[in-house]
Amino acid sequence: MPDTALSSPPPAPPVADLQACESLMRGGSRSFFAASRVLPSRIRSAAVALYAFCRVADDAIDLAPDPALALVALRRRLDRIYAGLPLPIDADTALAGIVGPYALPRGLLEALLEGFQWDAEGREYETIEQVCDYGARVAGTVGALMALVMGTRSPPAIARACELGVAMQLTNIARDVGEDARNGRLYLPRQWLREEGVDVQRWLQAPRWTPAIARVVARVLAYADDLYQRAPQGIAYLPRDCRPAIQAARLVYAEIGREIERRGLDSVSGRAVVGTARKRWLMVRALSAGVLLPTVPRGGWPILPAVAPLVDLAAEPGPPLARGESFYHRTIWVIGLCERLRERERAQWLARDGQPLA
Repeated sequence: MPDTALSSPPPAPPVADLQACESLMRGGSRSFFAASRVLPSRIRSAAVALYAFCRVADDAIDLAPDPALALVALRRRLDRIYAGLPLPIDADTALAGIVGPYALPRGLLEALLEGFQWDAEGREYETIEQVCDYGARVAGTVGALMALVMGTRSPPAIARACELGVAMQLTNIARDVGEDARNGRLYLPRQWLREEGVDVQRWLQAPRWTPAIARVVARVLAYADDLYQRAPQGIAYLPRDCRPAIQAARLVYAEIGREIERRGLDSVSGRAVVGTARKRWLMVRALSAGVLLPTVPRGGWPILPAVAPLVDLAAEPGPPLARGESFYHRTIWVIGLCERLRERERAQWLARDGQPLA
């Protein structure tokens, strides 16, 4: 697995664009912003640019009088970004500066927009599997894109990155039950609610905490915890200087679940927040990830079905590159090719040996 930083990273987006994007990150997700501070400088600007576009796109749908028209506009913005002719919007120009150098497949960003479209349509989620399908689009895509930015294109690594994104989204869902319900949204699996005797429509009209709601929240957190347990297997594929940031994000988001539990699983009356001191301690713990994470074991977990399409999308070629970027791109491409060949050989060997596949 690749373990060293490439010597010639792509140029960072313009400083003014990055400053504006960083302001969006600081205001939109304190946990993600805190974890990003641990990223190596060669990666951080691309991560900030990526997050900013995701944030702006989400807000564009949420705040639009007509979400359908907003989605059409966002796809046109993607057209321009991938054509190298972004609109004069900070997030767009910053993203346009990284999609080519990092060979980011457009399909992953299209999947992200599809998740936002589901929000705009008011889609209902009957099962936890359907909730994971949603989480894969709005958060698993970001995990895949971040892995690509870090120079990791191995399918098992992409799968774990996507699953970590889904775990974080499930944590957000468990944290925001009351806030979402008051806005007419429900992401808890309706099947689980009915099993607990909850009349979904009546509860949405007057959201309140009950032991039944608490039990459903606990199940969502347990599902997320199972996915968090997979993450170190994927983090082990990352360059060592990138591992602490992703481990920090994993620890901080998982701690939100613990805070919800300390509040009696009441995420209807209020919103659980991890305190600054606790967050700093978790980030200190994450610094050891560069040397203490285990190597990738034989076997492991099967890929979460919801993220399998994203793994395929991540293997698609990125956009054409500008002159002067080809050496970096070819280096990334060769690394990815070697990893895919190695994984194919490993899968064939394990299949012959009768061992489970990762």
